[in-house]
Amino acid sequence: MADNQLISTAAHDRLPGSYVRPEEQRPRLGDVVPDADIPVVDLADPDRAAVVARIGDACRTHGFFQVLNHGVPVELMMSVLAVAYEFFRLPPEEKAKLYSDDPAKKIRLSTSFNVRKETVHNWRDYLRLHCHPLEQFVPEWPDNPPSFREIVSTYCKEVRELGFRLYGAISESLGLEEEYIKKALGEQEQHMAVNFYPKCPEPELTYGLPAHTDPNALTILLMDQQVGGLQVLNQGRWIAVNPRPNALVINIGDQLQALSNGRYRSVWHRAVVNSDRPRMSVASFLCPCSDVLLGPAAKLVGDDSPAVYRNYTYAEYYSKFWSRNLDQEHCLELFRT
Repeated sequence: MADNQLISTAAHDRLPGSYVRPEEQRPRLGDVVPDADIPVVDLADPDRAAVVARIGDACRTHGFFQVLNHGVPVELMMSVLAVAYEFFRLPPEEKAKLYSDDPAKKIRLSTSFNVRKETVHNWRDYLRLHCHPLEQFVPEWPDNPPSFREIVSTYCKEVRELGFRLYGAISESLGLEEEYIKKALGEQEQHMAVNFYPKCPEPELTYGLPAHTDPNALTILLMDQQVGGLQVLNQGRWIAVNPRPNALVINIGDQLQALSNGRYRSVWHRAVVNSDRPRMSVASFLCPCSDVLLGPAAKLVGDDSPAVYRNYTYAEYYSKFWSRNLDQEHCLELFRT
């Protein structure tokens, strides 16, 4: 099963027909803005108010930003990317042990996005991991390469702490108490997608992932330092997010758009591929507790700013998200008041 599905098990001279997008859905790579001004926040700046203001501006105007001096050791970041490449270089029979196309499975190696539903596939293989609590899930993670569990679990702890620090700044930027978001989202789950985008023979005809928003609260993305591919939609144009040395990319997810009552944007983004070399990215997702009640913060709702979204649980939202195609309308539209 896995040999037939995973695109990383063989080289490809031509793009299989099941990956070719209709003309009107193709990425139009020539129209992408290559050198746009991307928000960057230095978390080591001693002026906390300035850091909070910059993060708030980025959340409002772009829905994403890059962080420098974030506290995650650079050596660890490089080790994560290296062991990820090692994993995807394993023999097909080794990777086949982990393959599944069941979205409900917490630890799985799969391909595209949701091969059971989609009509056109995406040029991506990925390893999906649940990461919290680590002691519960790590024993089910791959044990080959031998260093995989230690390196990736250490990284998971670091990005979780970074995510909670960012929650504090985002809360303050909205005029809320520093601990508001962390408390409002409950005991949070944490997931990871280790995304591998092999060399693609015809990158202008397909995607690594088509345009989508993230259903969770906050995404922390470790990008391949050598190869670009992430693009975000800003003011109606796709802009390239080029690798910046030692930076991490922060995406606002759907739940922070809802909590902010629409003030902050869950950014539309996509992954494109190239014919020259493969690319890796590691996305860490902080997700609300499945049964906590979500919706706009009470302090952000009033006569002048009525609630944009109704209250719901993350379990309800996540189920709705996975029942759709990835590039359909924003899932939050289904939860408007």
